[in-house]
Amino acid sequence: MSHQAVVNFAPEPGSVEIREIPIPEIGASDVLVQVAAVGVCGSDLHQWTASHSWPVNYPVVLGHEFSGHVVKTGAEVKSWKEGDRIVSETAAVIDQDNPMSRRGLYNLDPTRKGFGYGVNGAMTKYVRVPARCLHHVPEKLAMTTAALTEPCSVAYNAVIVNTRIRPGDRVVVLGPGTIGILCAAMARLAGAEVAVVGLEADRGRLGIAEKYGCVSLIGDATEWSRERDGLGADVVIDAAGVSATLKAAMNIVRPAGWITKVGWGPQPINFSIDQIVQKNVTLQGSFSHNWPVWERVLAMLASGQLDVQPIIGGQWALTDWHEAFEKMHHGHVVKSLLIPS
Repeated sequence: MSHQAVVNFAPEPGSVEIREIPIPEIGASDVLVQVAAVGVCGSDLHQWTASHSWPVNYPVVLGHEFSGHVVKTGAEVKSWKEGDRIVSETAAVIDQDNPMSRRGLYNLDPTRKGFGYGVNGAMTKYVRVPARCLHHVPEKLAMTTAALTEPCSVAYNAVIVNTRIRPGDRVVVLGPGTIGILCAAMARLAGAEVAVVGLEADRGRLGIAEKYGCVSLIGDATEWSRERDGLGADVVIDAAGVSATLKAAMNIVRPAGWITKVGWGPQPINFSIDQIVQKNVTLQGSFSHNWPVWERVLAMLASGQLDVQPIIGGQWALTDWHEAFEKMHHGHVVKSLLIPS
């Protein structure tokens, strides 16, 4: 039997199409998941436009933000059964003996391969998932909401785990995409005053940030970041997909402040980073997430402490993937969801 999938088949721009693929065979420690909903990520768009900076195993089914149901389990899988409502982490292939994996930081295992670029992802009806990646979806949580656990976990890891942030801090978030807005929401939950910065074309998405109690700014956050004492923002979260925003972050962060970079940018920066030294600034990267982050985020989603509904801009059938991608690519929506069935 075969089923449809959104496949990135080559490194050239626009090399994405619907293809018929076979239902995956699962191994002894895997489960077969029927996908309920899958989010479109900025990285899916980057692979579609060939503006990405990571290796891709072509051809590959896109999609790594997904919820679904277990339909089949491998012979060695004991803790999952048919019908279980699940979300899946993204670290599809890891070396369990790598020192990072042994520390529980398998997201930082250099050999890690993720869904949607390293192995087939979830923009399809059925996906093979290692059982170790799974988390239970609480009964009260809708599957369309649960599909966004992954980007929420990216934001939680960036803002709560990897950033020194305190109630009363002034936080500037650069970039009003999914991750930027969710980072802003996390900073608000941590008790910070937050401004989200975008371009003129981002006014619609900046309006979504305002729903989370954030200030929205076009172009420049210098004045807002210095309103208190003239020194700058306590924290800058760089969630834009370009390298140049690091320069803006260095300009607006206060001495002894903190910059966390969560947005990918493959371009050379071509400017001095001496300001980081002069200001005694911490520059922190943040990549992906791990098991305890997912459990905490699922609890926040189920309790209503974190509401992702404002960022969901629409739902599309798998065959309408192109419209869903275009809407996000042009900033008309923050997050597109594909519903495979």
